[in-house]
Amino acid sequence: SHPPLCPPGIKCGGVLSAPSGNFSSPNFPGLYPYETECTWLIVVAEGSSVVLSFSHFELEYHDACAYDYLQVYNGAARDRGNLLGTFCGHSPPPPFSSAWHVMAVVFRSDRHVAKHGFAAAYRKDACGGQLTGLSGEITSPRYPESYPNDAECRWSIGGASGGGPLTLVFADFQMEGGQGCGFDYVALFDGPTVTAPRLGRYCGSARPPRTVSSSPHLLIIFKSDFNIGGRGFKAHFYSAGECQEVFTTIKGNFSSPQYPNFYPNNLKCQWSIQLPPGYRIKVFFLDMELEGRSSLTGGCDYDHLSAFDGGTENGSLLGQWCGRESLAPITSRSNRLLLVLHTDRNTAKRGFSISYVGVVPMNVSCTRTDFHIQIPMQSLAQLERNRIYLGTPSCAAQVAGRNFKIHTRFDTCGTESQRRNNTSVIVSTLYIDFSVGDQEDIHQYEVQCEPKRKEASVTLIAGPDPSRLSQAENLVDAQQRVGEAMDAREIKSQDTSDIVFISICILAGLLMVIAVVGLVLL
Repeated sequence: SHPPLCPPGIKCGGVLSAPSGNFSSPNFPGLYPYETECTWLIVVAEGSSVVLSFSHFELEYHDACAYDYLQVYNGAARDRGNLLGTFCGHSPPPPFSSAWHVMAVVFRSDRHVAKHGFAAAYRKDACGGQLTGLSGEITSPRYPESYPNDAECRWSIGGASGGGPLTLVFADFQMEGGQGCGFDYVALFDGPTVTAPRLGRYCGSARPPRTVSSSPHLLIIFKSDFNIGGRGFKAHFYSAGECQEVFTTIKGNFSSPQYPNFYPNNLKCQWSIQLPPGYRIKVFFLDMELEGRSSLTGGCDYDHLSAFDGGTENGSLLGQWCGRESLAPITSRSNRLLLVLHTDRNTAKRGFSISYVGVVPMNVSCTRTDFHIQIPMQSLAQLERNRIYLGTPSCAAQVAGRNFKIHTRFDTCGTESQRRNNTSVIVSTLYIDFSVGDQEDIHQYEVQCEPKRKEASVTLIAGPDPSRLSQAENLVDAQQRVGEAMDAREIKSQDTSDIVFISICILAGLLMVIAVVGLVLL
């Protein structure tokens, strides 16, 4: 952190721990000094929030507040994931309620143009408040101790610039029960007031479900009657605009909230990729910078991104990452993949950018003279057969049973002979055209055969965004080969040309031996 730049003798910043108080810029109501930096950390009783308001505000103006400015943080200062806003000029900041019991205010002036500064007041709010951040935490009064009787609290969440729908997740919930929740309850409304549609009313000990508003506003009301209490509740909220997405397209991309700016704290974001049966999903990490590993455990204990196979957090963990890493692509083992971002309540970073592509399930085999390609029709259900072709559109797939099939000789369909690693190989390009209307979307796979060994492979050469991928990725790995062994046997059973060729050679050899023996005997 920066040392205070205040001239000697000027009171500047500090820790404010009383239930309420006032503070102002140095010299207020006179002109504040040049090259000054002050930080006030407001700390009230845990379970309460801080309510902050400004009675006077006049700083040097700049359209990006780059000269003199005041910043308000929803927690410890200098953590950009907690930044509620940066202010300058003559328009005072709006009133703020912190999302927990800590709030920080930073004032900074440069070496030119001084103004009269600001005057602010704060107070502890036992429950309720207007919460304007992109994320935060709320708890019932005195949580985790038993909440008081005859309490009524209102939290109005929303109003953050660029905020999308809000997600509310209860981490803990234990209140007096009762039919109809008529005694103690939490009620949720899809808007800023009780006239908005009600999203739910909850009591007892069952945690309410994850709730997503339809607008950037959410009202939470907690009420207790004259007897019988409970531990209460703890809940997290966050703006869900970029934080809860489901993808069903064959390729796509997404990033952490506010990327490439710092992501908010206290998030749990989920991106679900759901493709047709048979597909697998290849994920490319284009950029990654999260809070680093724990110095105590060496693990990703703070902020982390996790990938789960099968589309739920109960699925097998494919990987968990944090810090600043350059990651190799990962491939799911099924047609569903879930990526989950957890952030804690401090130390935010730039976040991540990801693209993915669905790996079309296919089996490619070859003989000394032919390619055999087979794709289940259900994987490309929306495509006509002429959208799948090898080399040129004239070599389109045929329909055979429940599969698209391409069976072609090496001297057709744009195949060419190349030498790779001192080995002669036959190469062609398989095109799968997913284009809709004017939106061109053609995926290209390189198919390769080594005729001597009769070994084939397939490699994605154009999919998510070729310009951003450093190299083509081989998409036929051991798992896929195991899964497609039955198809391979089916195709190999059709491969009779080599058997005939070998049989003729053996027969010719036998005839030659007989002829030589006959000559010797004569």
